[in-house]
Amino acid sequence: MNGTDFFADTNALIYLLNGNPCMSPFLHNKLSFSIISEMELLSFNKITSEEESNIKSLLSDCKEITLTGEIKEKAIEIRKKYKIKLPDAIVAASAIVNNLPLITADKGFNQIKELKLKLIVPVM
Repeated sequence: MNGTDFFADTNALIYLLNGNPCMSPFLHNKLSFSIISEMELLSFNKITSEEESNIKSLLSDCKEITLTGEIKEKAIEIRKKYKIKLPDAIVAASAIVNNLPLITADKGFNQIKELKLKLIVPVM
């Protein structure tokens, strides 16, 4: 373990930022995230300076997982085996290598058998 309880996908972080109740069960846990999620969150078109500040504040309370050789190799293996997008393969590999359950609303991760998945259903 790396001192965190769960690995958050980009959509989980967005729901957390927006105060969506689907993230309530995870509010008192230490979360980690992929550098992929950080890049996705901060590169949204027309992001305001307030939104950027909120994102950076949230991410500073979480642990960033960088791309390592082990994660790279696992992402390649996952992408070949499950034919998913590279960013999703990196996120899944990061969770697997760090032995953390992945929090996501993306049902596409269901196919990855090696993944401990915590599927969330956002409240609309």
